[in-house]
Amino acid sequence: MNIGAPWPDLVEAESRVRRMQTKLHQWAVADPDRRFGDLFNLVYDPAFLAVAWNRVRRNRGARTAGVDGIAPSSIGTGVGAFIGGLREALRSRRFTPTQVRERVVPKATGKVRRLGIPTTADRVVQAALKLVLEPIFEADFKPCSYGFRPNRRAQDAIAEIHFLANPTRKYEWVFEADIKACFDEIKHSALLDRVLRRIKDKRILGLMKAFLQAGMLTEEGLDRDTITGTPQGGILSPLLANIALSELDEHFAAKWAALGPDWARVKRRRAGKPAQRLIRYADDFVVMVAGTREHAETLSDEVAAVLAPIGLRLSAEKTRVCHIDEGFDFLGWRIQRHSWRGRPGKRAVYTYPCKKALLRVMDKVRSMTRRNKHRRLADLLRAVNRTLQGWCEYFRPGVSARTFSYLDHFTWRRIFGWLRKRHTGLNLGTLAARCLPGWEIRDGQVELFRPQAVPTIRYRYRGARIRTPWASETA
Repeated sequence: MNIGAPWPDLVEAESRVRRMQTKLHQWAVADPDRRFGDLFNLVYDPAFLAVAWNRVRRNRGARTAGVDGIAPSSIGTGVGAFIGGLREALRSRRFTPTQVRERVVPKATGKVRRLGIPTTADRVVQAALKLVLEPIFEADFKPCSYGFRPNRRAQDAIAEIHFLANPTRKYEWVFEADIKACFDEIKHSALLDRVLRRIKDKRILGLMKAFLQAGMLTEEGLDRDTITGTPQGGILSPLLANIALSELDEHFAAKWAALGPDWARVKRRRAGKPAQRLIRYADDFVVMVAGTREHAETLSDEVAAVLAPIGLRLSAEKTRVCHIDEGFDFLGWRIQRHSWRGRPGKRAVYTYPCKKALLRVMDKVRSMTRRNKHRRLADLLRAVNRTLQGWCEYFRPGVSARTFSYLDHFTWRRIFGWLRKRHTGLNLGTLAARCLPGWEIRDGQVELFRPQAVPTIRYRYRGARIRTPWASETA
Protein backbone atom coordinates (compact mmCIF):
# COMPACT_ATOMS: atom_id res chain seq x y z
CA MET A 1 0.00 0.00 0.00
CA ASN A 2 2.88 2.36 0.74
CA ILE A 3 4.20 2.97 -2.77
CA GLY A 4 5.43 6.56 -2.52
CA ALA A 5 2.41 7.86 -4.46
CA PRO A 6 1.44 11.57 -4.26
CA TRP A 7 -0.92 12.67 -1.52
CA PRO A 8 -4.44 11.36 -2.18
CA ASP A 9 -7.51 13.50 -1.65
CA LEU A 10 -9.41 12.88 1.56
CA VAL A 11 -12.21 10.77 0.01
CA GLU A 12 -9.73 8.46 -1.70
CA ALA A 13 -7.54 8.31 1.42
CA GLU A 14 -10.47 7.34 3.68
CA SER A 15 -11.54 4.66 1.22
CA ARG A 16 -8.03 3.16 1.10
CA VAL A 17 -7.66 3.28 4.87
CA ARG A 18 -11.07 1.65 5.40
CA ARG A 19 -10.21 -1.19 3.01
CA MET A 20 -6.91 -1.85 4.79
CA GLN A 21 -8.54 -1.64 8.22
CA THR A 22 -11.18 -4.13 7.13
CA LYS A 23 -8.50 -6.59 6.03
CA LEU A 24 -6.58 -6.21 9.30
CA HIS A 25 -9.74 -6.70 11.34
CA GLN A 26 -10.93 -9.74 9.43
CA TRP A 27 -7.49 -11.36 9.59
CA ALA A 28 -7.44 -10.78 13.36
CA VAL A 29 -10.93 -12.25 13.77
CA ALA A 30 -10.14 -15.29 11.62
CA ASP A 31 -6.99 -16.15 13.59
CA PRO A 32 -7.02 -15.13 17.28
CA ASP A 33 -3.37 -16.21 17.62
CA ARG A 34 -2.06 -14.26 14.66
CA ARG A 35 0.74 -11.78 15.37
CA PHE A 36 1.02 -8.99 12.85
CA GLY A 37 4.33 -7.89 11.39
CA ASP A 38 5.34 -5.27 8.81
CA LEU A 39 2.76 -2.72 9.98
CA PHE A 40 5.08 0.25 10.38
CA ASN A 41 4.92 1.14 6.70
CA LEU A 42 1.18 1.74 7.11
CA VAL A 43 1.83 4.39 9.79
CA TYR A 44 3.61 6.62 7.28
CA ASP A 45 1.48 5.64 4.28
CA PRO A 46 0.16 8.79 2.54
CA ALA A 47 -3.46 7.71 2.93
CA PHE A 48 -3.12 6.96 6.64
CA LEU A 49 -1.32 10.24 7.31
CA ALA A 50 -3.91 12.19 5.33
CA VAL A 51 -6.79 10.69 7.36
CA ALA A 52 -4.83 11.11 10.60
CA TRP A 53 -4.19 14.80 9.86
CA ASN A 54 -7.86 15.36 9.05
CA ARG A 55 -8.91 13.87 12.40
CA VAL A 56 -6.38 15.94 14.31
CA ARG A 57 -7.39 19.12 12.48
CA ARG A 58 -11.10 18.56 13.12
CA ASN A 59 -10.66 17.63 16.77
CA ARG A 60 -12.01 20.18 19.23
CA GLY A 61 -8.50 20.48 20.72
CA ALA A 62 -7.08 21.70 17.41
CA ARG A 63 -6.54 25.18 18.86
CA THR A 64 -4.43 23.86 21.73
CA ALA A 65 -0.67 23.68 21.27
CA GLY A 66 1.87 21.32 22.81
CA VAL A 67 5.30 22.25 24.13
CA ASP A 68 6.37 23.49 20.69
CA GLY A 69 3.66 26.15 20.68
CA ILE A 70 2.23 24.99 17.32
CA ALA A 71 -1.51 24.24 17.32
CA PRO A 72 -3.02 22.18 14.46
CA SER A 73 -5.36 25.06 13.57
CA SER A 74 -2.37 27.37 13.04
CA ILE A 75 -0.95 25.25 10.20
CA GLY A 76 -2.50 26.70 7.07
CA THR A 77 -0.91 26.62 3.64
CA GLY A 78 2.07 24.67 4.96
CA VAL A 79 0.14 21.45 5.61
CA GLY A 80 1.70 19.60 2.66
CA ALA A 81 5.24 20.41 3.76
CA PHE A 82 4.43 19.60 7.38
CA ILE A 83 2.94 16.15 6.64
CA GLY A 84 5.60 15.44 4.02
CA GLY A 85 8.37 16.16 6.50
CA LEU A 86 6.65 14.01 9.10
CA ARG A 87 6.35 11.14 6.66
CA GLU A 88 10.01 11.35 5.72
CA ALA A 89 11.04 11.41 9.41
CA LEU A 90 8.97 8.27 10.05
CA ARG A 91 10.25 6.45 6.99
CA SER A 92 13.89 7.21 7.82
CA ARG A 93 13.31 6.27 11.50
CA ARG A 94 14.34 9.80 12.60
CA PHE A 95 11.01 10.62 14.25
CA THR A 96 11.19 11.00 18.02
CA PRO A 97 8.14 11.87 20.18
CA THR A 98 8.34 15.10 22.17
CA GLN A 99 7.32 15.41 25.81
CA VAL A 100 3.69 16.37 26.42
CA ARG A 101 2.55 19.64 27.98
CA GLU A 102 0.73 19.20 31.29
CA ARG A 103 -2.61 20.86 31.84
CA VAL A 104 -4.36 20.51 35.20
CA VAL A 105 -8.17 20.43 35.07
CA PRO A 106 -10.16 20.56 38.33
CA LYS A 107 -12.70 17.81 38.99
CA ALA A 108 -16.12 18.25 40.56
CA THR A 109 -14.84 16.26 43.57
CA GLY A 110 -12.21 18.93 44.34
CA LYS A 111 -9.36 16.82 42.95
CA VAL A 112 -7.57 17.51 39.67
CA ARG A 113 -7.13 15.63 36.41
CA ARG A 114 -3.71 15.93 34.78
CA LEU A 115 -3.91 15.99 31.00
CA GLY A 116 -0.95 15.58 28.70
CA ILE A 117 -1.16 17.60 25.47
CA PRO A 118 1.12 16.24 22.70
CA THR A 119 2.62 18.34 19.94
CA THR A 120 0.82 18.51 16.60
CA ALA A 121 3.31 16.13 14.97
CA ASP A 122 2.91 13.61 17.78
CA ARG A 123 -0.87 13.83 17.50
CA VAL A 124 -0.78 13.02 13.80
CA VAL A 125 1.52 10.04 14.31
CA GLN A 126 -0.61 8.79 17.22
CA ALA A 127 -3.74 9.10 15.07
CA ALA A 128 -2.07 7.13 12.26
CA LEU A 129 -0.88 4.50 14.73
CA LYS A 130 -4.41 4.19 16.11
CA LEU A 131 -5.80 3.71 12.59
CA VAL A 132 -3.47 0.73 12.20
CA LEU A 133 -3.85 -0.87 15.64
CA GLU A 134 -7.52 -0.35 16.48
CA PRO A 135 -9.00 -2.81 13.93
CA ILE A 136 -6.65 -5.53 15.18
CA PHE A 137 -7.39 -5.15 18.89
CA GLU A 138 -11.11 -4.62 18.32
CA ALA A 139 -11.19 -8.27 17.25
CA ASP A 140 -10.12 -9.25 20.80
CA PHE A 141 -12.06 -6.77 22.93
CA LYS A 142 -15.03 -8.19 24.83
CA PRO A 143 -18.64 -6.99 24.48
CA CYS A 144 -18.67 -5.81 28.12
CA SER A 145 -16.38 -2.86 27.29
CA TYR A 146 -18.10 0.29 25.98
CA GLY A 147 -15.77 3.25 26.46
CA PHE A 148 -13.73 4.82 23.62
CA ARG A 149 -14.67 2.12 21.12
CA PRO A 150 -16.22 2.60 17.65
CA ASN A 151 -20.03 2.33 17.45
CA ARG A 152 -20.31 2.09 21.25
CA ARG A 153 -21.45 4.69 23.74
CA ALA A 154 -22.32 5.18 27.39
CA GLN A 155 -26.01 4.56 26.69
CA ASP A 156 -25.15 0.98 25.66
CA ALA A 157 -23.55 0.37 29.06
CA ILE A 158 -26.63 1.78 30.84
CA ALA A 159 -28.92 -0.36 28.66
CA GLU A 160 -26.89 -3.46 29.58
CA ILE A 161 -27.30 -2.71 33.29
CA HIS A 162 -31.03 -2.07 32.81
CA PHE A 163 -31.35 -5.40 30.99
CA LEU A 164 -29.54 -7.40 33.69
CA ALA A 165 -31.30 -5.66 36.60
CA ASN A 166 -34.71 -6.57 35.25
CA PRO A 167 -36.60 -8.52 37.97
CA THR A 168 -36.83 -11.60 35.74
CA ARG A 169 -33.02 -11.92 35.57
CA LYS A 170 -32.33 -11.24 39.25
CA TYR A 171 -28.97 -9.47 38.96
CA GLU A 172 -29.79 -7.50 42.09
CA TRP A 173 -26.43 -6.86 43.74
CA VAL A 174 -24.00 -4.33 42.32
CA PHE A 175 -20.26 -4.13 42.85
CA GLU A 176 -19.50 -0.54 41.89
CA ALA A 177 -15.83 0.37 41.45
CA ASP A 178 -13.42 2.91 40.02
CA ILE A 179 -9.75 2.42 39.18
CA LYS A 180 -7.53 4.95 40.93
CA ALA A 181 -5.45 7.12 38.57
CA CYS A 182 -5.83 4.56 35.81
CA PHE A 183 -4.20 6.55 33.00
CA ASP A 184 -1.30 7.53 35.28
CA GLU A 185 -0.41 4.16 36.80
CA ILE A 186 -0.63 1.55 34.03
CA LYS A 187 2.60 -0.44 34.08
CA HIS A 188 4.37 -0.02 30.73
CA SER A 189 5.86 -3.50 30.70
CA ALA A 190 2.47 -5.14 31.30
CA LEU A 191 0.85 -3.02 28.58
CA LEU A 192 3.56 -3.79 26.02
CA ASP A 193 3.35 -7.50 26.88
CA ARG A 194 -0.33 -7.44 25.94
CA VAL A 195 0.45 -5.57 22.72
CA LEU A 196 3.09 -8.22 21.91
CA ARG A 197 0.39 -10.87 21.80
CA ARG A 198 -0.84 -9.32 18.55
CA ILE A 199 2.02 -7.16 17.22
CA LYS A 200 5.49 -8.44 16.40
CA ASP A 201 6.70 -5.47 14.35
CA LYS A 202 9.52 -4.10 16.53
CA ARG A 203 9.27 -0.68 14.90
CA ILE A 204 5.65 -0.34 16.06
CA LEU A 205 6.57 -1.49 19.55
CA GLY A 206 9.51 0.90 19.68
CA LEU A 207 7.30 3.81 18.61
CA MET A 208 4.69 2.97 21.25
CA LYS A 209 7.35 2.71 23.94
CA ALA A 210 8.79 6.07 22.88
CA PHE A 211 5.38 7.71 23.25
CA LEU A 212 4.86 6.15 26.68
CA GLN A 213 8.25 7.36 27.93
CA ALA A 214 8.33 10.77 26.23
CA GLY A 215 8.00 12.63 29.53
CA MET A 216 5.94 15.64 30.57
CA LEU A 217 6.54 19.39 30.97
CA THR A 218 4.58 20.40 34.07
CA GLU A 219 2.68 23.67 34.46
CA GLU A 220 5.52 24.82 36.73
CA GLY A 221 7.98 24.35 33.86
CA LEU A 222 9.61 21.22 35.30
CA ASP A 223 10.48 18.05 33.37
CA ARG A 224 8.85 14.90 34.70
CA ASP A 225 9.57 11.35 33.56
CA THR A 226 6.59 9.15 32.64
CA ILE A 227 7.74 5.79 33.95
CA THR A 228 4.14 4.55 34.24
CA GLY A 229 0.82 5.40 32.64
CA THR A 230 -0.30 6.75 29.32
CA PRO A 231 -0.94 10.51 29.58
CA GLN A 232 -4.61 11.36 29.42
CA GLY A 233 -5.27 13.66 26.48
CA GLY A 234 -3.30 11.78 23.83
CA ILE A 235 -5.17 10.28 20.87
CA LEU A 236 -3.64 6.86 21.49
CA SER A 237 -4.22 6.81 25.27
CA PRO A 238 -7.83 5.49 25.31
CA LEU A 239 -6.92 2.57 23.04
CA LEU A 240 -3.89 1.69 25.18
CA ALA A 241 -6.00 1.87 28.35
CA ASN A 242 -8.55 -0.49 26.79
CA ILE A 243 -5.77 -2.90 25.82
CA ALA A 244 -4.50 -2.94 29.40
CA LEU A 245 -7.95 -3.21 31.00
CA SER A 246 -9.01 -6.02 28.68
CA GLU A 247 -7.27 -8.17 31.29
CA LEU A 248 -10.26 -7.48 33.53
CA ASP A 249 -12.75 -8.10 30.72
CA GLU A 250 -11.17 -11.46 29.90
CA HIS A 251 -11.22 -12.51 33.55
CA PHE A 252 -14.98 -12.08 33.85
CA ALA A 253 -15.61 -13.46 30.36
CA ALA A 254 -13.75 -16.64 31.37
CA LYS A 255 -15.81 -16.91 34.57
CA TRP A 256 -19.01 -16.56 32.55
CA ALA A 257 -17.91 -19.17 30.00
CA ALA A 258 -17.04 -21.56 32.84
CA LEU A 259 -20.69 -21.59 33.90
CA GLY A 260 -21.51 -23.55 30.77
CA PRO A 261 -24.58 -23.32 28.52
CA ASP A 262 -27.85 -21.66 29.54
CA TRP A 263 -29.36 -24.73 31.16
CA ALA A 264 -26.21 -25.30 33.24
CA ARG A 265 -26.19 -21.67 34.43
CA VAL A 266 -29.82 -21.93 35.48
CA LYS A 267 -29.07 -25.12 37.41
CA ARG A 268 -26.09 -23.54 39.18
CA ARG A 269 -28.08 -20.47 40.14
CA ARG A 270 -30.87 -22.60 41.59
CA ALA A 271 -28.19 -24.29 43.68
CA GLY A 272 -27.17 -20.89 45.10
CA LYS A 273 -24.08 -20.38 42.93
CA PRO A 274 -23.51 -16.77 41.78
CA ALA A 275 -23.40 -15.39 38.25
CA GLN A 276 -21.49 -12.18 37.52
CA ARG A 277 -21.48 -9.80 34.56
CA LEU A 278 -19.00 -6.96 34.07
CA ILE A 279 -19.98 -3.65 32.44
CA ARG A 280 -17.00 -1.34 31.88
CA TYR A 281 -16.67 2.13 30.43
CA ALA A 282 -12.97 3.06 30.35
CA ASP A 283 -11.79 2.95 33.99
CA ASP A 284 -15.32 3.04 35.47
CA PHE A 285 -17.06 -0.29 35.86
CA VAL A 286 -19.72 -2.21 37.73
CA VAL A 287 -20.21 -5.92 38.21
CA MET A 288 -23.83 -7.10 38.32
CA VAL A 289 -24.20 -10.11 40.59
CA ALA A 290 -26.99 -12.67 40.64
CA GLY A 291 -26.51 -14.08 44.12
CA THR A 292 -26.07 -12.65 47.60
CA ARG A 293 -24.35 -9.63 49.09
CA GLU A 294 -21.52 -11.89 50.27
CA HIS A 295 -20.89 -12.96 46.67
CA ALA A 296 -20.61 -9.30 45.64
CA GLU A 297 -18.34 -8.37 48.54
CA THR A 298 -15.79 -11.03 47.62
CA LEU A 299 -15.20 -9.25 44.31
CA SER A 300 -13.09 -6.51 45.86
CA ASP A 301 -10.10 -8.75 46.53
CA GLU A 302 -10.65 -10.68 43.31
CA VAL A 303 -10.66 -7.58 41.11
CA ALA A 304 -7.67 -6.13 42.98
CA ALA A 305 -5.72 -9.31 42.25
CA VAL A 306 -6.54 -9.04 38.53
CA LEU A 307 -5.49 -5.39 38.35
CA ALA A 308 -2.29 -5.66 40.40
CA PRO A 309 -0.09 -7.18 37.62
CA ILE A 310 -0.83 -4.21 35.35
CA GLY A 311 0.01 -1.75 38.13
CA LEU A 312 -3.55 -0.65 38.93
CA ARG A 313 -5.58 -0.50 42.12
CA LEU A 314 -9.14 0.24 43.14
CA SER A 315 -10.19 3.58 44.56
CA ALA A 316 -11.33 2.82 48.11
CA GLU A 317 -13.70 5.80 48.34
CA LYS A 318 -15.48 4.90 45.08
CA THR A 319 -15.77 1.14 45.60
CA ARG A 320 -18.87 -0.23 47.29
CA VAL A 321 -21.56 -2.90 47.18
CA CYS A 322 -25.23 -1.97 46.98
CA HIS A 323 -28.60 -3.47 46.10
CA ILE A 324 -30.40 -2.36 42.96
CA ASP A 325 -33.27 -1.13 45.15
CA GLU A 326 -30.83 1.28 46.86
CA GLY A 327 -29.69 2.56 43.50
CA PHE A 328 -26.30 3.78 42.34
CA ASP A 329 -24.79 6.40 40.03
CA PHE A 330 -22.90 5.37 36.90
CA LEU A 331 -21.75 7.53 33.98
CA GLY A 332 -23.96 10.41 35.12
CA TRP A 333 -27.09 8.24 35.46
CA ARG A 334 -29.02 7.18 38.54
CA ILE A 335 -30.05 3.55 38.22
CA GLN A 336 -32.57 2.27 40.75
CA ARG A 337 -35.46 -0.16 40.99
CA HIS A 338 -38.79 1.33 42.10
CA SER A 339 -42.43 0.37 42.17
CA TRP A 340 -43.72 0.28 38.61
CA ARG A 341 -45.86 3.33 38.08
CA GLY A 342 -49.38 2.32 37.13
CA ARG A 343 -48.81 -1.37 37.89
CA PRO A 344 -49.37 -2.04 41.60
CA GLY A 345 -47.28 -4.83 43.08
CA LYS A 346 -44.71 -4.79 40.29
CA ARG A 347 -41.24 -3.24 40.21
CA ALA A 348 -39.15 -1.85 37.38
CA VAL A 349 -35.66 -0.42 36.90
CA TYR A 350 -35.56 3.32 36.21
CA THR A 351 -32.64 5.29 34.78
CA TYR A 352 -32.57 9.07 35.06
CA PRO A 353 -29.97 11.86 35.39
CA CYS A 354 -28.19 11.69 38.74
CA LYS A 355 -28.13 14.66 41.08
CA LYS A 356 -24.42 15.35 40.50
CA ALA A 357 -24.92 15.54 36.74
CA LEU A 358 -27.80 17.97 37.18
CA LEU A 359 -25.83 20.15 39.60
CA ARG A 360 -22.87 20.25 37.19
CA VAL A 361 -24.94 21.52 34.27
CA MET A 362 -26.68 24.02 36.57
CA ASP A 363 -23.27 25.29 37.69
CA LYS A 364 -22.31 25.79 34.03
CA VAL A 365 -25.48 27.75 33.35
CA ARG A 366 -24.95 29.77 36.54
CA SER A 367 -21.38 30.59 35.48
CA MET A 368 -22.47 31.66 31.99
CA THR A 369 -25.22 33.92 33.29
CA ARG A 370 -23.04 36.02 35.58
CA ARG A 371 -23.41 39.71 34.82
CA ASN A 372 -20.06 40.32 33.11
CA LYS A 373 -19.68 36.95 31.34
CA HIS A 374 -21.35 38.04 28.07
CA ARG A 375 -22.13 41.46 26.63
CA ARG A 376 -24.88 40.49 24.18
CA LEU A 377 -27.93 38.32 24.80
CA ALA A 378 -27.36 36.45 21.52
CA ASP A 379 -23.86 35.40 22.62
CA LEU A 380 -25.20 34.22 25.96
CA LEU A 381 -28.00 32.22 24.32
CA ARG A 382 -25.60 30.51 21.92
CA ALA A 383 -23.31 29.46 24.77
CA VAL A 384 -26.18 28.23 26.96
CA ASN A 385 -27.87 26.43 24.06
CA ARG A 386 -24.72 24.44 23.22
CA THR A 387 -24.47 23.24 26.81
CA LEU A 388 -28.15 22.38 27.18
CA GLN A 389 -28.49 20.63 23.82
CA GLY A 390 -25.53 18.32 24.47
CA TRP A 391 -26.68 17.54 28.01
CA CYS A 392 -30.26 16.80 27.01
CA GLU A 393 -29.19 14.65 24.07
CA TYR A 394 -27.08 12.50 26.41
CA PHE A 395 -29.94 12.00 28.87
CA ARG A 396 -32.80 11.65 26.40
CA PRO A 397 -32.92 7.83 26.66
CA GLY A 398 -33.95 7.93 30.33
CA VAL A 399 -36.83 8.91 32.57
CA SER A 400 -35.70 12.51 32.25
CA ALA A 401 -38.82 14.60 31.63
CA ARG A 402 -39.05 15.99 35.18
CA THR A 403 -35.33 16.78 35.24
CA PHE A 404 -35.56 18.53 31.87
CA SER A 405 -38.50 20.59 33.12
CA TYR A 406 -36.60 21.60 36.26
CA LEU A 407 -33.50 22.54 34.24
CA ASP A 408 -35.67 24.52 31.83
CA HIS A 409 -37.21 26.52 34.67
CA PHE A 410 -33.80 27.14 36.29
CA THR A 411 -32.22 28.32 33.03
CA TRP A 412 -35.11 30.62 32.16
CA ARG A 413 -34.92 32.24 35.60
CA ARG A 414 -31.15 32.69 35.39
CA ILE A 415 -31.30 34.40 31.98
CA PHE A 416 -34.26 36.52 33.08
CA GLY A 417 -32.19 37.61 36.07
CA TRP A 418 -29.28 38.42 33.73
CA LEU A 419 -31.60 40.61 31.65
CA ARG A 420 -32.88 42.50 34.69
CA LYS A 421 -29.31 43.20 35.83
CA ARG A 422 -28.37 44.41 32.34
CA HIS A 423 -31.41 46.69 32.12
CA THR A 424 -31.74 48.09 35.61
CA GLY A 425 -33.63 51.18 34.40
CA LEU A 426 -36.51 49.23 32.82
CA ASN A 427 -39.59 48.09 34.65
CA LEU A 428 -40.81 44.52 34.23
CA GLY A 429 -43.46 45.35 31.62
CA THR A 430 -41.06 47.24 29.36
CA LEU A 431 -38.39 44.55 29.75
CA ALA A 432 -40.91 41.84 28.84
CA ALA A 433 -42.10 43.75 25.79
CA ARG A 434 -38.57 44.37 24.55
CA CYS A 435 -36.75 41.10 25.35
CA LEU A 436 -39.46 38.54 26.17
CA PRO A 437 -42.03 38.37 23.36
CA GLY A 438 -44.61 35.83 24.50
CA TRP A 439 -42.37 35.25 27.53
CA GLU A 440 -39.91 33.48 25.25
CA ILE A 441 -36.28 34.60 25.54
CA ARG A 442 -34.79 35.49 22.17
CA ASP A 443 -32.46 37.94 20.48
CA GLY A 444 -33.22 38.29 16.79
CA GLN A 445 -33.02 34.80 15.29
CA VAL A 446 -31.39 33.29 18.38
CA GLU A 447 -33.87 31.70 20.78
CA LEU A 448 -33.29 29.99 24.12
CA PHE A 449 -33.22 26.21 23.83
CA ARG A 450 -35.97 24.75 26.03
CA PRO A 451 -35.09 21.40 27.69
CA GLN A 452 -38.73 20.79 28.65
CA ALA A 453 -39.57 20.50 24.92
CA VAL A 454 -37.10 17.62 24.41
CA PRO A 455 -38.98 14.30 24.10
CA THR A 456 -37.48 11.34 25.92
CA ILE A 457 -36.95 8.10 24.03
CA ARG A 458 -36.28 4.49 24.95
CA TYR A 459 -32.77 3.40 24.02
CA ARG A 460 -32.69 0.17 22.05
CA TYR A 461 -30.71 -2.51 23.88
CA ARG A 462 -28.14 -3.94 21.49
CA GLY A 463 -26.34 -6.40 23.75
CA ALA A 464 -23.47 -8.23 22.06
CA ARG A 465 -24.82 -7.43 18.58
CA ILE A 466 -22.87 -4.17 18.23
CA ARG A 467 -20.80 -4.50 15.09
CA THR A 468 -17.45 -2.91 14.45
CA PRO A 469 -17.16 -0.51 11.49
CA TRP A 470 -15.18 -3.10 9.58
CA ALA A 471 -17.13 -6.31 10.21
CA SER A 472 -19.67 -5.99 7.39
CA GLU A 473 -17.28 -5.06 4.61
CA THR A 474 -15.46 -7.45 2.37
CA ALA A 475 -11.69 -7.57 2.36
